[in-house]
Amino acid sequence: MIDINDLRKLNEIENFVVTQHALDRLLTRNISILDVQKVIADGEIIKQYEDDKPYPSCLILGLNIEGRILHVVVSHNEESIYLITAYYPDLSIWNDNFKNKR
Repeated sequence: MIDINDLRKLNEIENFVVTQHALDRLLTRNISILDVQKVIADGEIIKQYEDDKPYPSCLILGLNIEGRILHVVVSHNEESIYLITAYYPDLSIWNDNFKNKR
């Protein structure tokens, strides 16, 4: 199980590993690494994906640097945060609290 405090300890730009796929998604969705860092710094883990490989991952709910609701999916090891994806949740899929799907 991922502890948000472990992620916060690693929450520096030099500790991020971003795949080309994740980078493409960030660019398409106009999301910056600063947005991702803010969500990790101030957000809350709303779902754990303990069976993900090579490391368990989690879904974090928070606000981007402009105050907009953002979901971030990451995993980590002792040295790095692996950014899997980030997106602005759609209200047609998520409840008003953005924590549960409809």
